[in-house]
Amino acid sequence: MTVLAIDQGTSGTKAVVLDPDDGVVGVAEIPIHPHYLSGGGVEQDPGELLESVLQAGRTAIADAGRPVHAVSLANQGETVLAWDPQSGKALTQALVWQDRRAEGLCRDLDAHKDAIAARTGLVLDSYFSAPKMAWLRRNVETAGVVTTSDTWLLHQLTGAFVTDVTTASRSLAVDLDDRRWSGELLSLFGLEGERLPDIVANDEIVGTTSAFGGDIPVGGIIVDQQAALLAEGCLDAGMAKCTFGTGAFLLANTGATGVRSTSGLTSSVAWQTGGEASYCIDGQVYTAASAVRWLCSLGIISAATELDTVAAPDSNGVLCVPALAGLAAPWWRSDATATITGMSLSTGRGHLVRAVLQGIAAQVGEVMSAIEADIGTPLARLRVDGGLTQSKVLMQATADILQIPVDVYPSAHATALGAAALAELSLNPGRGLRDVVPAWEPASTYEPQWSADRTDEFRTAWRDLAATTYNTQESL
Repeated sequence: MTVLAIDQGTSGTKAVVLDPDDGVVGVAEIPIHPHYLSGGGVEQDPGELLESVLQAGRTAIADAGRPVHAVSLANQGETVLAWDPQSGKALTQALVWQDRRAEGLCRDLDAHKDAIAARTGLVLDSYFSAPKMAWLRRNVETAGVVTTSDTWLLHQLTGAFVTDVTTASRSLAVDLDDRRWSGELLSLFGLEGERLPDIVANDEIVGTTSAFGGDIPVGGIIVDQQAALLAEGCLDAGMAKCTFGTGAFLLANTGATGVRSTSGLTSSVAWQTGGEASYCIDGQVYTAASAVRWLCSLGIISAATELDTVAAPDSNGVLCVPALAGLAAPWWRSDATATITGMSLSTGRGHLVRAVLQGIAAQVGEVMSAIEADIGTPLARLRVDGGLTQSKVLMQATADILQIPVDVYPSAHATALGAAALAELSLNPGRGLRDVVPAWEPASTYEPQWSADRTDEFRTAWRDLAATTYNTQESL
């Protein structure tokens, strides 16, 4: 069964055609151009999102030179827009997961944050979709429906009005245990009475589309990070992966239990197949590849491919907290700003590059420590994917700071391959996850080279610096 898997992301849409015998036989990627606004706004043009999905899918199929039997879609998770369900026309721009304009709304609900966390497994933060949906309703558009971007894209492709359980579990409006919309939570956000999509499992066919030739079933719908967790074979509790993309996203499988974090992390559905749900706990680093792009914008490097050639053998005492868009888990400090310290006249651009990469790895390390505290057991190793895994310096820094081996996934298409596996499962419900997720060997493995003492010294100094990046006076 040949599958067209579409990964609709923040900075681009990738389409991959996967053949069961020949592997990846077609690939296309179309860039997306988010608009960064004053006041923390980040928007995307819905028309550009849709066109990128259609163009990438059609180009990948042409590249493969063969028909496909199913289409799957992985999505950004928390990006939202308002649209007309009759015409399908977008009524607003899409508010990207990075958009911070709903922060005031979240502050107004601060008295409910503990109850919301207990119900949803999530932190009350504008990162998630319900606050952004409420902000759109209050400030931009009252007509139509307001949903996550996957619902709109699926409606364009199939006419269905659905979202998948993993995306819904990232909303702050779904009870984590029963995986249904909560009237009480919706009411808190002022979203009572909204027409919301049906929540479907990840192994369901949601409709058919003629957008890519013929009448093709659409199934295997999932959030991008959960798709990567699946592709990398993290099928058992305690297994973890980190995707190094625009941000860095560390997820650990927690099995049949939706863990309520006491460490500032979030829990959501990893996938629901065969009527059973698996859960994951995760933490986010807002700036990974985006921090590298910042280095490029300053002229310190010309492209990400220069990271390893420019990076100095050590940082020469330079420390960096690359909180260029605030700090996510486990701090949740949107007011944090980037800090670089320890510079002198002997500091060169190579030291800055090394410090930024170590800063990205240090944030991942803090997320890992929080995960270990919540699940009660240390992680044995970490599986990684994403464009920045091409940086040997960053991957070695990650192994050194986390003090565990790091296994690099051998394909650049983890998210798409996870969605493709679910599409195959949706057409063959008698199979299980372990039947549709291929085994793999790491493209490379990084073992820790730092001593435990050196790691402890670095992490202590880095944590102390991180604490200076935001205002500790809560009243200000």
